[in-house]
Amino acid sequence: MNCKRGSNHNKESRRSSLDSNLLARRIVDIVEEKQASDIVLLDIHEQTSLADYFVIATVHNERQANAIEDELLVSLKLEQNIRPLHLDGVKNGGGGWAVLDYGDVIIHLFTQEMRDYYDLEGLWRNDNVVVKVL
Repeated sequence: MNCKRGSNHNKESRRSSLDSNLLARRIVDIVEEKQASDIVLLDIHEQTSLADYFVIATVHNERQANAIEDELLVSLKLEQNIRPLHLDGVKNGGGGWAVLDYGDVIIHLFTQEMRDYYDLEGLWRNDNVVVKVL
């Protein structure tokens, strides 16, 4: 009986990981469409239970960050009926860093100055880069 539960749990975990991967890749597409640069999709699930993926991107200014944030909110709500669990964006005084937390996928939108300062890629350097769009 335990074996069945374990295998069902593994199937659910794989399904969840696949769904997370598809969500992360859709987010990368949206961010790219809105012309963010240096987009990186990191698989962090082996390092933390915080999330499965980080999407990190550079925006040219806060106006662009707002446009990307708005597009993510609208598109993901319409396409997948999901909303972020937490949102701390430029509109909330993010100072060049917006974060949208979709549970398994967390999006970080940085101005170049803030991205260099916080260096999330350096902090998570042991994680797998799944996608990189320059």
